[in-house]
Amino acid sequence: MTSAPGTVGVVGLGNMGLPMAGHLAAAGFAVRGYDVRPEAVRALTQAGGEPAASPAEAAAGAGVVITSLPSVAALREVVSGADGLAAAAGAGGGFIVVETSTLPLEVKDEARRALGAAGAVLLDCPLSGTASQMRARDIAVYASGEEAAIGHCEPVLAAFSRVRYQVGEFGNGMRMKLIANHLVTVRHTAAAEALVFAGRAGLDPALALRALSDGAGNSRMLEVRGPMMIANDFSEANMRLRYFQKDIDLISGLAQAVSCPLPLFSASAQLHLAALAQGRQDEDPACVFAVLEGMVTPPAQPG
Repeated sequence: MTSAPGTVGVVGLGNMGLPMAGHLAAAGFAVRGYDVRPEAVRALTQAGGEPAASPAEAAAGAGVVITSLPSVAALREVVSGADGLAAAAGAGGGFIVVETSTLPLEVKDEARRALGAAGAVLLDCPLSGTASQMRARDIAVYASGEEAAIGHCEPVLAAFSRVRYQVGEFGNGMRMKLIANHLVTVRHTAAAEALVFAGRAGLDPALALRALSDGAGNSRMLEVRGPMMIANDFSEANMRLRYFQKDIDLISGLAQAVSCPLPLFSASAQLHLAALAQGRQDEDPACVFAVLEGMVTPPAQPG
């Protein structure tokens, strides 16, 4: 497993999968993609890829298939559905599946066993970064599973990421991703708190963002989500809060499983729940800024 495959299948053309497919096409790979949404398939054509009518068709002739999916149900359907990847592998397609979604590890292991029985290899390779970072190819890959298969996929992974880490046995990728998202949760919440604090202290918020981004307290989340907070506009979501809440739940589950207290994360998680309670499920998680701002802004007086 040393040569780069010429054709890559991409199943799931959302905020991460679509720009990923575009990077692969720009790097010279033939990209065949599938999504349940017709508009996503049309966007793939504009990005230089070829539409497929099913996951199995996306995998046809591909050495590597990448899955970027929003839910457990989506992964199960893509792997085990009538026109899924297991059916394609059983028909003679001995490909490698690079599973990049943030999903429960037991579900990924279920998919690994189903694909293994059909003759394909599944790797657990979550991505660290937002949709805007994917568009800029500023993504880290946490690759876990069969070492030889990861090595075979290196040219594919390099086409859409800034850095790759081999983190060991299958499942370590998800563990590393959840710890990374623990930091993301705490840091964008801290960024929101700092910017609310700056405004409350009488500082110009835009100036505060520039000054803080250039100082010792800077973070990637302050850079990525700080501008949304200053604009008080969270509609252009890198990830919708409803999906990020799934990550928060998985982080909490891992912490409970390994008996690790996470006091800063727990406080941050409550603010995300408050944002959901306010109906902000389709906004970017940067909307925790609005929750915090509501704590210090007096309600409007009746006219």
